[in-house]
Amino acid sequence: MQQPPQQQQQQPLSPLPASQNILAGGVHVGGKTSSEFYTVEVGDTTFTILKRYQNLRPIGSGAQGFVCAAYDQVLAQNVAIKKLSRPFQNVTHAKRAFREFCIMKLVNHKNIISLLNAFTPQRTLDEFADVYLIMEIMDANLCQVIQMDLDHERMSYLLYQMLCGIKHLHTAGIIHRDLKPSNIVVRSDCTLKILDFGLARTAGTSFMMTPYVVTRYYRAPEVILGMGYQNNVDIWSVGCIFGEMIRGQRDEDEFLPPFETRNKWSPNIDQWNKIIEQLGTPTKDFMMRLQPTVRNYVENRPRHQGYQIDRLFPDTLFPPDSEQSKLTAALARDLLSKMLVIDPEKRISVDNAINHPYINVWYEDSEVNAPAPGQYNHSVDEREHTVDQWKELIFHEVIQYELAEISKYQPQQTIPQQAQLQQSYLASMFNNVVNGATTPGAQSIDQEQMMDAN
Repeated sequence: MQQPPQQQQQQPLSPLPASQNILAGGVHVGGKTSSEFYTVEVGDTTFTILKRYQNLRPIGSGAQGFVCAAYDQVLAQNVAIKKLSRPFQNVTHAKRAFREFCIMKLVNHKNIISLLNAFTPQRTLDEFADVYLIMEIMDANLCQVIQMDLDHERMSYLLYQMLCGIKHLHTAGIIHRDLKPSNIVVRSDCTLKILDFGLARTAGTSFMMTPYVVTRYYRAPEVILGMGYQNNVDIWSVGCIFGEMIRGQRDEDEFLPPFETRNKWSPNIDQWNKIIEQLGTPTKDFMMRLQPTVRNYVENRPRHQGYQIDRLFPDTLFPPDSEQSKLTAALARDLLSKMLVIDPEKRISVDNAINHPYINVWYEDSEVNAPAPGQYNHSVDEREHTVDQWKELIFHEVIQYELAEISKYQPQQTIPQQAQLQQSYLASMFNNVVNGATTPGAQSIDQEQMMDAN
C-alpha cells in the first residue's frame, strides 16, 4: 500500500463510441427493450444489465448481494455492480434493500462509496425482482489490509477517513451499526470508503438494536445488553477495527479482533464476558441504566479488574514511532483507550476522535465538515410493512431514480409517454403504501396503460 494520500490513476478501457446512441445502449428510455439490456452469466449468477456495462467479472458476494466488476462505456471507467440478492424473500431483506438504496442516494462524501447508477430490468411491479446498484470500484477491503505491516501513518490515515465518513453519516442522523473490515474498502493509494448501509439506522429513535444486527466481534456493550444506542456506538466498532489493525500483524492465532469469541452457542454472553475480562466490570452507575433482568445477570457475573491498556496493547505490537509525523504507540494507545470504553456516556465522540493528536495530523476542514446530506426520512422505515408493500416502495424509489437519470440525457418533453405514466402512477402508489391505503385494481390498470403507451 502506497504512502497516503498519494493518488494513482487508473488506465481506462475503450469508451463507448460517440456515434453510438447513448440512450439505446447506455441510459434506457423507459421501455426497457431487449435493445437496451443484455443477459450474461457471472459465476453462478445471472445479470440482466444495460449494455453500457461490459467485461463483467466476479469480485465478491455476501448475504445482501453478488458483486462484479465491469467497465462503464458511458462514464469510461471501471465500476462495481451489486445485484441485490433476493431482496423480496422476506421483510428483513426487503427493508434492508430499501434502506441501503435510500441512504446511498442521500450521502455524498469522499469516504463513503458513491452510487453511480441504479436500475431494474423489469418494467412493471408484477415483474419486479432485481435491483442493480452501480458503485465506485475499489482495490480491496480492510480485511486484506489488516494483514499487512501498517506503519503509524497508514493506520492513522485510515482511521481519519473512517471517522470523516462516519461523521458525514451522523450529520444526516444515520448510524451505520455494522462497521467491520469487510464493509470498508480501500485503494492502493490508501484512500478509504465505507459501504453497505443495509443495517444503518436513524439516530434518536426509540428502537432497541437487536444484538444480531452487527457482526458479534464488533458489537458495542450497549448493543449486547439491549440498552439502545447513540452515535458513538460506531466508535466502539472503529476501536475494535483499530485494535485489529494493531494485533493483525501477529501470527495467525493472534489475528483476532480484541474481543473475539469462538462460542457459537451463546455468543452474546460469551462476548460480554470477554469484554469485562479485558476491560473490567463496569461501574454501578452503568449497571443502573440496564433493564432489571439484564442488570441482575450482569451483577451476578464474576467481577473483573480488567487490564491496563498498555498490557492489552504493549509496545511490541506497534510499528516504530514516526519521527516525521510524531505519531507514536503512546498516542495510538491513548486513542484506543478512549474508544474502547464500555459506558457509551464516557466513550469518545466522533468529533473528539477526529481532533485527537493521533488523527488530527490529517485534518482538512472540507473533509471533516463536508456539506451535510439530506436528512434520512425514517418515517417509512419505522413503520411495519408487508413484503409486497416493501416491494412497491423499492420499485417506486428505483423507478424515480431511473427517471431522474433519463432526464439528464433527454429533455422532459421527449421522455416517452410510458415513463410519464409510470411517474404519475408511482407517486400515487407510494402515497398509498406510506399512508396504509390500498387501491385494488389500480395497479393492473395503470400498468396496462404504461405498456400500451410504449
